[in-house]
This record gives sequence, structure tokens and C-alpha cells, in this order.
Amino acid sequence: MHFLDQAKIFVKSGPGGSGAVSFRREKYVEYGGPDGGNGGRGGDIVFEAVPGLNTLIDFRYTQHFKAKRGGHGMGQNRFGAGADDLVIQVPVGTQILADDEDRTLLADLTEPGQRVVFLEGGMGGRGNASYKTSTNRAPRQHQPGEPGEELWVWLRLKLLADVGLVGLPNAGKSTLINQVTNTDAKIGAYAFTTLQPQLGVVRHKGSEFVLADIPGLIEGASEGAGIGDRFLGHVERCRVLIHLIDIGGADPAQALRTVADELAAYGAGLAEKPTLVALNKVDLADPELVAGFAAELLAAGAEAVFPISAATGEGVPALLDAALAQLPERSTVEGARGEEWSPL
Repeated sequence: MHFLDQAKIFVKSGPGGSGAVSFRREKYVEYGGPDGGNGGRGGDIVFEAVPGLNTLIDFRYTQHFKAKRGGHGMGQNRFGAGADDLVIQVPVGTQILADDEDRTLLADLTEPGQRVVFLEGGMGGRGNASYKTSTNRAPRQHQPGEPGEELWVWLRLKLLADVGLVGLPNAGKSTLINQVTNTDAKIGAYAFTTLQPQLGVVRHKGSEFVLADIPGLIEGASEGAGIGDRFLGHVERCRVLIHLIDIGGADPAQALRTVADELAAYGAGLAEKPTLVALNKVDLADPELVAGFAAELLAAGAEAVFPISAATGEGVPALLDAALAQLPERSTVEGARGEEWSPL
């Protein structure tokens, strides 16, 4: 399945049905009168957050959503039927934005099963029976149904995860998520192996949490360099960040500063989130080198450094212990509970 995290769609609620103009005509009934019924209400446009969905790819092929019109009124005081609501199912974490320069936030669906009536259907028109008065015994006026509302909107998905993996390209993030979950992320000895976010459920010491692997950042990502900062929106709701640093890199301390600067430049509170620094690939270095680089990272601002090997699993349990300590006993992310899942 392809991963798509934003889409532009057109939505329109249903117009109301028209009221009827009708008069009673029955054999052996001396007096007739108006009996035109009212029209039915048009269908609403409703967005619903559904667990198990993790991409907006369906909206690439279906971009227009129109609710049905309400039924017209009829004679014998028969009212038109109200149209069914059009329910548009979206992944948990989807935001609905206005199609304007500021991309104004209109709705944010963060809970499984959450529903938002986005556009209301038009009211049905009045039939001529409702216009009858003591002085107007045979009214011929009726009311057409109200039109529906229509709007172009943007859907933007921000995946819900408890812990987010960040770091420079080729730091070993995909290897780590494969090590601690059942996710089958692509691994390669070159930069930008991961081109879209990956999700997996970590089960550790009787607890579980959702882990997100974000494509690598480079200097200038906040200005569009490399893949840019587009996917950082997926870690805005993470409670904890794990910053993975390659011990074989040219300067691990500089790698820490580079990613920290890009998180700060992106904003949205990412720089203030609790961050665990993990020094990866320690199985390829001697203990003295590991200790020296850990000291440099502490001097560069890391609160604690966890030497790990994502490939062998060395040191990973201690890192997961620290991540769990930052999380509540039960995560608010319910969409992935009880299963391993990935947007790819």
C-alpha cells in the first residue's frame, strides 16, 4: 500500500427537497383543501476517524464527495424522506484544513470513532399545506429546499505514535524499528533509505507503545533540503523522541546539534519534547571510543546517552526502559493496539 499523508478533496452536503403543491381530490368528499407535504432534509457530510487506516491514498482516486438530496414532498400530506448522511472515513490523526493561504484548521480527529458533522444538509422546503390559514384556504405557494454547502478542503494526516525516531540519514533507525517490532522496514547502506514514515508496536516488559520511524534529516531540512521537514508533522504528537546517532559518523556531537537545530526550526514544540539520545552501532567500536563519544554527547547537551546496537540488540532494553518511563501506563494511541502495523 502506498503512503499518502495529504490530499485535497471537494465536499458538498445534500440540498433539501422541495415542498409540494397539491389539493385533496376524493370522491364523496365535499371539501378538499391543500395537502402538499414538506420536503426532506439533505444529507450531512460527516468525517469519522477509523482505526486501522494509516494512509490517505484512497483520496488520490476519489476526490469529490456529494451527499444526496432530500426527497420532495408529495400530495396527501406526504413528507419527503431525509437523505442519509455521507460518512467519509479517515485515519485517526487526520486534520481537516481550509483551502486558503493560512490552511486554517477546521477539525482534528484524534480519537478512534470520533465523528464531526462538517457540512450540514439543506432544510426541506414547505409544502402548500403548511401555508393554509383561515383567510387563505387554498394556498398555491410552496418553498424550494435549501441548497447544500460545498467546500474544497485539505486532509493532512499526522500519524499518532507514542515515541518517534529521529536522526541523520543512515543512523540505523529502520534497523532499530525492525529489531523491536515486527515492521519490515527497508534497510540499505545509503542515505535516505526510508522515504516515508514507518509505524510499529513495541511490546516490552508487559507494556506496549507505538514507535514511528521518520525519514532522515540533514542540515537545512527546515528549508527543504533533502526530503525536507514534511514528515516531522508525524512526530508532533509523540510524547518522547529517540535521537539515534551513528557512532561511525564524522562527528556524533555535531549530528546531535544538527538534528536539534532542525527540530527547533520546525517548531510545534518538538524541541521541548523529552529526547533520549542513543549512540548506535557500538558493536563496531571499542569500549574506549564509545565512552569518549558518549562524553562528547553529554557535553553537547544530551541529558543521558544510551549506547546501543540496533543490529544485535545490545543496550536496546535499557533504551526501551527509559522510553517507557516517559509514557503513561496506558497510551492514548488506541488505533494500533494488539497488532503490528505499518503504512507501507
